[in-house]
Amino acid sequence: MPELPEVETTRRGLLPHVVGRRIREVVVRNASLRWPVPRDLGRRLRGEAVSGIRRRGKYLVFDCRAGHLIVHLGMSGRLTLVAADAAPGAHDHVDVRFDEGRALRFTDPRRFGAVLWAQGDAEDHVLLKDLGIEPLDAGFTGAALQASARGRRVAVKHFLMDSHVVTGVGNIYASESLFHAGIHPMRSAGRISRVRWERLADAVRSTLERALAAGGTTLRDFASAEGHPGYFQNECAVYGRDGAPCRACGTAIRILRQGQRSTFYCPACQR
Repeated sequence: MPELPEVETTRRGLLPHVVGRRIREVVVRNASLRWPVPRDLGRRLRGEAVSGIRRRGKYLVFDCRAGHLIVHLGMSGRLTLVAADAAPGAHDHVDVRFDEGRALRFTDPRRFGAVLWAQGDAEDHVLLKDLGIEPLDAGFTGAALQASARGRRVAVKHFLMDSHVVTGVGNIYASESLFHAGIHPMRSAGRISRVRWERLADAVRSTLERALAAGGTTLRDFASAEGHPGYFQNECAVYGRDGAPCRACGTAIRILRQGQRSTFYCPACQR
């Protein structure tokens, strides 16, 4: 958290307010994030105008003339638009202030996020260059997934969450997609048929699109750029519903641990 729908919701909310704006100054209150905020970030951004905002996986890329501001929300980060003179809270670490009186504020209680600078092609940055296929792109198909999974014994849920294979699909949406595809989260990725891969690709895409329509998922910290929470948690079929009856068959939803993550599934619907 935040995952692809939350990051994309943030991007879309920022577009009309940030693109075309000129940066007046940058205020860094705490540079000790997952990776240190560059010491010269203020100098590099001062006077720059934001020409576009893109998303790559869970990263936001703010395009400027001299380079790119790369932001990762980590586990608890968010970007919001505030008045440039708004008093900061304890976890408001970076402000990018624009010449029209507002600021883009980066807030991150757990400090697992990042605010970085890249010159040249942003896609060549070490954090972006090895990311996998985008699940909302046309190339995200069952055939592509099956080709990547061939010979692999890893559980399919771990496979979906591997950012080098598929980028942006985290714990919530992997659990939901596997339920809608009828695939058990522990099934070996290399032992799934082409038909079931196609079903899973469709389930991932439709799950993410429904989450985007709901403004993402808010379990604890996430809010859009305008400060609004997401509502997809109200639509979850399995995530967070341990012990509740499956909405498809009535069987109790179960939970298991995969690595450091909780996985929710229906033992009757998912095979």
